[in-house]
Amino acid sequence: MKRRTLIGIVGVGLAALPAGWALRRAVNGAEEDWRTDTAPLERAFPRLGPLTDAQWVSSRDNDRFLGTPDLVFAGFARLAPGKLDELTASHAFVSEEPTFDFSSGFTEPLEGEGPDDPQWIRSPELDSSSASYSTSLWFDRRSDTVCFWAHNPYG
Repeated sequence: MKRRTLIGIVGVGLAALPAGWALRRAVNGAEEDWRTDTAPLERAFPRLGPLTDAQWVSSRDNDRFLGTPDLVFAGFARLAPGKLDELTASHAFVSEEPTFDFSSGFTEPLEGEGPDDPQWIRSPELDSSSASYSTSLWFDRRSDTVCFWAHNPYG
């Protein structure tokens, strides 16, 4: 094969990659940038379930790259009615804002998502009782939403 032909084929292929990503995003919509299934979260956080809604990402989804082979979950989930009352009655909570944001890395699709004007509370006891290597859970009283970050959520 001639050098010019080979360069042309490679060039066309490389030019098509960004167009393919853009087309996938246009066809699937922004909602496809995060997951909405609750079953993996209910397995990872059994004390929180059942969950009624979720918006989350995984370090192993799509084109995301964390720089580690470890599994990380991050996002938001809605608790069933009354569940947050049950948790606050049985665990000590303190007011605390999340210590990370969703503006970089594989969590970027969640930037700007979550409840409006949240009043975050946190229970270090619930974090440490998780099977995960490292879990952080923040709860919003107004919306019954939990914001989570879990490293190796299945232990």
